[in-house]
Amino acid sequence: MYEYPRPTDVVHRIELESAIDKVVWDRSVASIGEEVEFQVYTRFVSDGSEAKIKVCNSNGRKLDELSVNIYGNRCRGRYIITDKARDNIYYEVELRSHGLKGRSEDLRIIPQRSITNPRWSQQEARRGDIVGLSADVTNFPEGVGARFVIYEHDADGAHDLITEIKSWVADSKVEAKWAYEYHEDTDEIPTHQETERGYNPPEYFFKVIIGSKEAQSDLLRFKDWIELTLTDQTGAPAPNQDYILHLPDNQQKRGRSDAQGVVRERDIPPGPWWIEMVSSTSGSS
Repeated sequence: MYEYPRPTDVVHRIELESAIDKVVWDRSVASIGEEVEFQVYTRFVSDGSEAKIKVCNSNGRKLDELSVNIYGNRCRGRYIITDKARDNIYYEVELRSHGLKGRSEDLRIIPQRSITNPRWSQQEARRGDIVGLSADVTNFPEGVGARFVIYEHDADGAHDLITEIKSWVADSKVEAKWAYEYHEDTDEIPTHQETERGYNPPEYFFKVIIGSKEAQSDLLRFKDWIELTLTDQTGAPAPNQDYILHLPDNQQKRGRSDAQGVVRERDIPPGPWWIEMVSSTSGSS
């Protein structure tokens, strides 16, 4: 706040002095390839005033130059750290129309950070499975926090958030565990005949996020199972009964019930299904 204690019964001419108050980066450390933000705060600078930004190495060598405009006594911009940067960089700001200059603190440049090979521990998940999530990381400090964000994949891009799991960097990796369980009604999964694109089973992917870096995994597919007892017209179990299982992906699976009439099928696509009992003379096996 600025105060000008003067008599109120006469006209005074007051000249407001422009100034640069603060010249900052949005962080103190960054790596090559990262996008950082610079911010300049001013005082009594008119809207639209041009600010020249010159980015330099620690030895003063110019790396880049760009222009931004002041609005509301503030300007900001984004800058991607190039491979021309060395151990530190800074930027100078100049408002030529106001005769003002300022300089930021140094931004420390560290080796490029990366997240690679995000992967599931298996390609298919079954109810009750403990599924592993992991990724390899480079140049992140030990113990720095990471997040695994799991989504159910949608072909139209409207992915559903399932859960988020916190982790940390250890031995150049990040890892987490997820107890898989399908909580919806599988009877509501559209079959092959019910959709234009054909059968699309529940599939999942995750993003591993560390700071501003992230990577996305491949898809994990849900596999289901059924167990039932076939019965005859009297309601008695039908042992050694041939059947055809009609699956939601438009496939058929032939089989035979056991000595108690029980049918067990594992690793089938989830969704509505129906079973057809056939006579042994039909050639089924």
